[in-house]
Amino acid sequence: MTALPAPTSRLALYLDLIRWDRPAGWLLLLWPSLSALWMAADGWPGWHLLAVFVLGTILMRSAGCCVNDVADREFDRHVKRTAQRPVTRGAVTVAEALWVGAALALLAFGLVLSTNPAAIQLSVLGLAVSIGYPFAKRVLAMPQAVLGVAFSFGIPMAFAAAQGGSDWGLAAIGAAVPPQAWWLLMGNLFWVLAYDTEYAMVDRDDDVRLGIKTSALTLGRFDVAAVMGFYASYLVSWAAIGASLGLGWIYLLGIAAAATQALWHYSLIRARTREGCFKAFRLNHWLGFTVFAGVVLDFALR
Repeated sequence: MTALPAPTSRLALYLDLIRWDRPAGWLLLLWPSLSALWMAADGWPGWHLLAVFVLGTILMRSAGCCVNDVADREFDRHVKRTAQRPVTRGAVTVAEALWVGAALALLAFGLVLSTNPAAIQLSVLGLAVSIGYPFAKRVLAMPQAVLGVAFSFGIPMAFAAAQGGSDWGLAAIGAAVPPQAWWLLMGNLFWVLAYDTEYAMVDRDDDVRLGIKTSALTLGRFDVAAVMGFYASYLVSWAAIGASLGLGWIYLLGIAAAATQALWHYSLIRARTREGCFKAFRLNHWLGFTVFAGVVLDFALR
Protein backbone atom coordinates (compact mmCIF):
# COMPACT_ATOMS: atom_id res chain seq x y z
CA MET A 1 0.00 0.00 0.00
CA THR A 2 1.37 3.41 -1.00
CA ALA A 3 1.99 5.71 1.94
CA LEU A 4 0.13 8.98 1.98
CA PRO A 5 2.31 12.07 1.50
CA ALA A 6 3.11 14.06 4.63
CA PRO A 7 0.71 16.96 5.28
CA THR A 8 3.62 19.42 5.23
CA SER A 9 4.58 18.31 1.73
CA ARG A 10 1.01 18.77 0.51
CA LEU A 11 0.90 22.23 2.08
CA ALA A 12 4.12 23.15 0.28
CA LEU A 13 2.59 22.02 -3.01
CA TYR A 14 -0.61 23.98 -2.39
CA LEU A 15 1.40 27.09 -1.57
CA ASP A 16 3.31 26.62 -4.81
CA LEU A 17 -0.01 26.14 -6.62
CA ILE A 18 -1.32 29.53 -5.46
CA ARG A 19 2.06 31.27 -6.12
CA TRP A 20 2.43 32.19 -2.45
CA ASP A 21 6.07 33.12 -2.98
CA ARG A 22 5.15 35.50 -5.83
CA PRO A 23 3.01 38.25 -4.28
CA ALA A 24 3.33 40.55 -7.31
CA GLY A 25 0.27 38.84 -8.80
CA TRP A 26 -2.15 39.76 -6.02
CA LEU A 27 -0.59 43.19 -5.57
CA LEU A 28 -1.54 44.00 -9.17
CA LEU A 29 -5.17 43.41 -8.17
CA LEU A 30 -4.91 45.03 -4.76
CA TRP A 31 -3.69 48.57 -5.55
CA PRO A 32 -6.50 49.60 -7.94
CA SER A 33 -9.10 48.07 -5.61
CA LEU A 34 -7.75 49.97 -2.62
CA SER A 35 -7.43 53.17 -4.65
CA ALA A 36 -11.12 52.86 -5.55
CA LEU A 37 -12.00 52.05 -1.94
CA TRP A 38 -10.37 55.30 -0.72
CA MET A 39 -12.13 57.26 -3.48
CA ALA A 40 -15.49 55.68 -2.67
CA ALA A 41 -15.13 56.31 1.08
CA ASP A 42 -13.77 59.82 0.53
CA GLY A 43 -10.71 58.85 2.52
CA TRP A 44 -10.02 56.21 5.17
CA PRO A 45 -12.54 53.34 4.60
CA GLY A 46 -12.24 51.71 8.03
CA TRP A 47 -10.55 48.51 9.14
CA HIS A 48 -13.44 46.24 8.18
CA LEU A 49 -13.53 47.13 4.49
CA LEU A 50 -9.74 47.30 4.32
CA ALA A 51 -9.50 43.75 5.68
CA VAL A 52 -12.22 42.49 3.35
CA PHE A 53 -10.49 43.80 0.25
CA VAL A 54 -6.93 42.87 1.20
CA LEU A 55 -7.78 39.33 2.28
CA GLY A 56 -10.38 38.89 -0.45
CA THR A 57 -7.90 39.93 -3.13
CA ILE A 58 -5.29 37.46 -1.91
CA LEU A 59 -7.83 34.64 -1.70
CA MET A 60 -9.38 35.27 -5.12
CA ARG A 61 -6.03 35.63 -6.88
CA SER A 62 -4.99 32.32 -5.28
CA ALA A 63 -8.23 30.65 -6.41
CA GLY A 64 -7.67 32.02 -9.90
CA CYS A 65 -4.22 30.41 -10.03
CA CYS A 66 -5.83 27.03 -9.29
CA VAL A 67 -8.37 27.37 -12.10
CA ASN A 68 -5.80 28.75 -14.53
CA ASP A 69 -3.34 25.91 -13.91
CA VAL A 70 -6.04 23.29 -14.45
CA ALA A 71 -7.21 24.93 -17.67
CA ASP A 72 -3.67 25.42 -19.03
CA ARG A 73 -2.03 22.20 -17.84
CA GLU A 74 -1.65 20.73 -21.36
CA PHE A 75 -0.10 23.97 -22.66
CA ASP A 76 2.07 24.63 -19.61
CA ARG A 77 3.98 21.35 -19.94
CA HIS A 78 5.47 22.64 -23.22
CA VAL A 79 6.61 26.01 -21.82
CA LYS A 80 9.87 26.05 -19.85
CA ARG A 81 8.68 28.78 -17.46
CA THR A 82 5.52 26.87 -16.46
CA ALA A 83 6.44 23.20 -16.93
CA GLN A 84 7.12 22.65 -13.22
CA ARG A 85 3.83 23.99 -11.92
CA PRO A 86 2.28 21.45 -9.50
CA VAL A 87 -0.72 20.50 -11.65
CA THR A 88 1.31 20.42 -14.86
CA ARG A 89 3.92 18.02 -13.49
CA GLY A 90 1.28 15.87 -11.77
CA ALA A 91 2.28 16.63 -8.17
CA VAL A 92 -1.23 18.00 -7.52
CA THR A 93 -4.23 16.37 -9.19
CA VAL A 94 -6.84 18.31 -11.13
CA ALA A 95 -9.45 17.45 -8.50
CA GLU A 96 -7.19 18.67 -5.69
CA ALA A 97 -6.48 21.95 -7.45
CA LEU A 98 -10.18 22.56 -8.06
CA TRP A 99 -11.03 21.76 -4.43
CA VAL A 100 -8.36 24.15 -3.18
CA GLY A 101 -9.59 26.85 -5.57
CA ALA A 102 -13.21 26.34 -4.52
CA ALA A 103 -12.32 26.52 -0.81
CA LEU A 104 -10.40 29.76 -1.31
CA ALA A 105 -13.22 31.29 -3.36
CA LEU A 106 -15.75 30.35 -0.66
CA LEU A 107 -13.59 32.01 1.99
CA ALA A 108 -13.45 35.15 -0.15
CA PHE A 109 -17.23 35.04 -0.63
CA GLY A 110 -17.63 34.77 3.13
CA LEU A 111 -15.78 38.05 3.47
CA VAL A 112 -18.02 39.71 0.88
CA LEU A 113 -21.09 38.52 2.78
CA SER A 114 -20.05 40.87 5.59
CA THR A 115 -20.55 43.93 3.31
CA ASN A 116 -23.86 44.63 1.55
CA PRO A 117 -26.14 43.29 -1.23
CA ALA A 118 -24.69 45.43 -4.02
CA ALA A 119 -21.15 44.19 -3.36
CA ILE A 120 -22.35 40.60 -3.00
CA GLN A 121 -24.10 40.67 -6.38
CA LEU A 122 -21.08 42.20 -8.10
CA SER A 123 -18.80 39.56 -6.56
CA VAL A 124 -20.78 36.80 -8.31
CA LEU A 125 -20.40 38.55 -11.66
CA GLY A 126 -16.69 39.10 -11.02
CA LEU A 127 -16.23 35.40 -10.23
CA ALA A 128 -17.86 34.42 -13.52
CA VAL A 129 -15.50 36.66 -15.48
CA SER A 130 -12.48 35.28 -13.59
CA ILE A 131 -13.43 31.68 -14.34
CA GLY A 132 -13.92 32.50 -18.02
CA TYR A 133 -10.51 34.10 -18.55
CA PRO A 134 -8.36 30.93 -18.80
CA PHE A 135 -10.50 29.75 -21.71
CA ALA A 136 -10.57 33.10 -23.52
CA LYS A 137 -7.09 32.56 -24.97
CA ARG A 138 -8.52 29.69 -27.04
CA VAL A 139 -10.89 31.95 -28.96
CA LEU A 140 -10.00 35.65 -28.53
CA ALA A 141 -7.15 37.45 -30.27
CA MET A 142 -6.55 39.55 -27.14
CA PRO A 143 -7.65 37.49 -24.13
CA GLN A 144 -5.87 40.03 -21.92
CA ALA A 145 -8.98 42.20 -22.31
CA VAL A 146 -10.98 39.59 -20.38
CA LEU A 147 -8.23 39.43 -17.78
CA GLY A 148 -8.38 43.22 -17.56
CA VAL A 149 -12.06 43.12 -16.64
CA ALA A 150 -11.47 40.33 -14.11
CA PHE A 151 -8.51 42.12 -12.50
CA SER A 152 -10.44 45.41 -12.35
CA PHE A 153 -13.67 44.16 -10.83
CA GLY A 154 -12.57 45.11 -7.36
CA ILE A 155 -13.11 48.75 -8.37
CA PRO A 156 -16.93 48.73 -8.69
CA MET A 157 -17.06 46.29 -5.78
CA ALA A 158 -15.18 48.84 -3.64
CA PHE A 159 -17.70 51.55 -4.45
CA ALA A 160 -20.58 49.15 -3.79
CA ALA A 161 -19.11 48.10 -0.44
CA ALA A 162 -18.48 51.70 0.66
CA GLN A 163 -21.65 53.31 -0.64
CA GLY A 164 -24.23 50.53 -0.94
CA GLY A 165 -27.31 50.10 1.22
CA SER A 166 -29.45 47.14 2.20
CA ASP A 167 -31.44 46.77 -1.04
CA TRP A 168 -30.97 44.05 -3.66
CA GLY A 169 -31.21 44.25 -7.45
CA LEU A 170 -29.75 46.22 -10.32
CA ALA A 171 -31.16 49.47 -8.96
CA ALA A 172 -29.18 48.99 -5.76
CA ILE A 173 -25.98 48.47 -7.76
CA GLY A 174 -26.73 51.53 -9.86
CA ALA A 175 -27.26 53.66 -6.76
CA ALA A 176 -24.06 52.47 -5.07
CA VAL A 177 -21.72 52.45 -8.07
CA PRO A 178 -21.40 55.82 -9.87
CA PRO A 179 -20.36 56.11 -13.54
CA GLN A 180 -16.84 57.12 -12.48
CA ALA A 181 -16.31 53.66 -10.97
CA TRP A 182 -17.03 51.98 -14.30
CA TRP A 183 -14.75 54.46 -16.08
CA LEU A 184 -12.02 53.65 -13.56
CA LEU A 185 -12.53 49.97 -14.41
CA MET A 186 -12.15 50.73 -18.12
CA GLY A 187 -9.04 52.80 -17.47
CA ASN A 188 -7.53 50.07 -15.31
CA LEU A 189 -8.19 47.57 -18.08
CA PHE A 190 -5.57 49.42 -20.15
CA TRP A 191 -3.02 48.98 -17.37
CA VAL A 192 -3.72 45.23 -17.34
CA LEU A 193 -3.30 45.16 -21.12
CA ALA A 194 0.07 46.89 -20.68
CA TYR A 195 1.58 44.57 -18.11
CA ASP A 196 0.04 41.35 -19.38
CA THR A 197 1.24 42.09 -22.90
CA GLU A 198 4.72 42.43 -21.38
CA TYR A 199 4.12 39.05 -19.75
CA ALA A 200 2.98 37.55 -23.06
CA MET A 201 6.09 38.91 -24.77
CA VAL A 202 8.14 36.62 -22.52
CA ASP A 203 6.47 33.48 -23.93
CA ARG A 204 6.03 34.66 -27.53
CA ASP A 205 8.01 31.82 -29.13
CA ASP A 206 6.28 29.12 -27.06
CA ASP A 207 2.83 30.58 -27.74
CA VAL A 208 3.45 30.62 -31.50
CA ARG A 209 4.43 26.96 -31.37
CA LEU A 210 1.40 25.99 -29.27
CA GLY A 211 -1.12 28.13 -31.18
CA ILE A 212 -2.19 30.14 -28.13
CA LYS A 213 -3.70 33.55 -28.78
CA THR A 214 -2.13 36.49 -26.92
CA SER A 215 -2.01 40.26 -27.26
CA ALA A 216 1.75 40.10 -27.94
CA LEU A 217 1.16 37.94 -31.01
CA THR A 218 -1.86 39.92 -32.18
CA LEU A 219 -0.01 43.22 -31.95
CA GLY A 220 3.09 41.85 -33.68
CA ARG A 221 5.81 44.44 -34.29
CA PHE A 222 3.60 47.13 -32.75
CA ASP A 223 3.66 45.44 -29.34
CA VAL A 224 6.05 47.89 -27.64
CA ALA A 225 4.22 50.94 -29.02
CA ALA A 226 0.90 49.44 -27.93
CA VAL A 227 2.14 48.77 -24.40
CA MET A 228 3.19 52.40 -24.05
CA GLY A 229 -0.17 53.50 -25.46
CA PHE A 230 -1.93 51.30 -22.91
CA TYR A 231 0.08 52.86 -20.08
CA ALA A 232 -0.78 56.35 -21.34
CA SER A 233 -4.49 55.52 -21.64
CA TYR A 234 -4.56 54.16 -18.09
CA LEU A 235 -2.76 57.08 -16.49
CA VAL A 236 -4.53 59.85 -18.42
CA SER A 237 -7.97 58.34 -17.76
CA TRP A 238 -7.28 57.84 -14.04
CA ALA A 239 -5.93 61.39 -13.76
CA ALA A 240 -9.12 62.79 -15.29
CA ILE A 241 -11.51 60.56 -13.35
CA GLY A 242 -9.68 61.19 -10.08
CA ALA A 243 -9.92 64.94 -10.67
CA SER A 244 -13.67 64.58 -11.30
CA LEU A 245 -13.95 62.87 -7.90
CA GLY A 246 -12.23 65.79 -6.18
CA LEU A 247 -8.63 64.56 -5.99
CA GLY A 248 -6.01 67.29 -6.32
CA TRP A 249 -2.39 68.00 -7.10
CA ILE A 250 -0.89 65.40 -4.77
CA TYR A 251 -2.82 62.68 -6.59
CA LEU A 252 -1.61 64.07 -9.91
CA LEU A 253 1.97 63.92 -8.62
CA GLY A 254 1.39 60.22 -7.97
CA ILE A 255 0.15 59.80 -11.54
CA ALA A 256 3.25 61.63 -12.82
CA ALA A 257 5.53 59.36 -10.74
CA ALA A 258 3.75 56.32 -12.18
CA ALA A 259 4.25 57.72 -15.70
CA THR A 260 7.98 57.97 -14.99
CA GLN A 261 8.01 54.28 -14.10
CA ALA A 262 6.15 53.48 -17.34
CA LEU A 263 8.87 55.28 -19.30
CA TRP A 264 11.47 53.17 -17.51
CA HIS A 265 9.54 50.05 -18.52
CA TYR A 266 9.93 51.16 -22.13
CA SER A 267 13.69 50.89 -21.73
CA LEU A 268 13.20 47.34 -20.42
CA ILE A 269 10.92 46.06 -23.19
CA ARG A 270 12.07 47.89 -26.30
CA ALA A 271 14.63 45.16 -27.15
CA ARG A 272 11.94 42.49 -26.51
CA THR A 273 14.26 40.28 -24.47
CA ARG A 274 12.65 37.69 -22.21
CA GLU A 275 14.52 39.03 -19.19
CA GLY A 276 13.61 42.66 -19.84
CA CYS A 277 9.94 41.97 -20.52
CA PHE A 278 9.60 39.76 -17.46
CA LYS A 279 11.31 42.33 -15.25
CA ALA A 280 8.94 45.04 -16.50
CA PHE A 281 5.96 42.81 -15.76
CA ARG A 282 7.18 41.92 -12.26
CA LEU A 283 7.75 45.55 -11.31
CA ASN A 284 4.32 46.80 -12.37
CA HIS A 285 2.92 46.45 -8.86
CA TRP A 286 5.13 49.40 -7.85
CA LEU A 287 3.46 51.50 -10.52
CA GLY A 288 0.06 50.60 -9.07
CA PHE A 289 1.28 51.28 -5.55
CA THR A 290 2.48 54.74 -6.63
CA VAL A 291 -1.00 55.65 -7.87
CA PHE A 292 -2.53 54.30 -4.65
CA ALA A 293 -0.05 56.28 -2.54
CA GLY A 294 -1.07 59.42 -4.43
CA VAL A 295 -4.73 58.75 -3.61
CA VAL A 296 -4.06 58.14 0.10
CA LEU A 297 -1.77 61.15 0.52
CA ASP A 298 -4.18 63.43 -1.31
CA PHE A 299 -6.94 62.60 1.18
CA ALA A 300 -4.62 62.57 4.21
CA LEU A 301 -3.06 66.00 3.53
CA ARG A 302 -6.24 67.95 2.87
